[in-house]
Amino acid sequence: MTKYLHTMIRVTDPEATIRFFELIGVHEVRRMESEKGRFTLIFLAAPGGEGVAEVELTYNWPPEDGEGETYTGGRNFGHLAYRVENIYETCQKLADAGHIIHRPPRDGHMAFVKTPDGISVELLQDGHLEPAEPWASMPNTGSW
Repeated sequence: MTKYLHTMIRVTDPEATIRFFELIGVHEVRRMESEKGRFTLIFLAAPGGEGVAEVELTYNWPPEDGEGETYTGGRNFGHLAYRVENIYETCQKLADAGHIIHRPPRDGHMAFVKTPDGISVELLQDGHLEPAEPWASMPNTGSW
């Protein structure tokens, strides 16, 4: 039987990416480091999603004599999506931490933000919230 396991994204700063995901309620569930392979795998999940629907952060260690890689992404990847308890509070936490809300939750239902490495994350409201300011009149910023 086929079972969905996880989605992998490459990251340049694992701790910054973990802090980003913690702002939306997603937490680290396990970590594996490979000295020989020079990489770290960090698995994240929303509460109750452990072992069911996880995001794998892959951090490839920089070469001993230089800088690490810079990753570029394309819209062909799409995005990760999470349902949140209160989209306004979640977006405010992200904005307060310095993250841009690229598509504000003008409708009280959907927003888009990006991880520190530019991976698009869709936030969807659990249930319904009425449109509210300042979100209702905010313009889009950049791409998502």
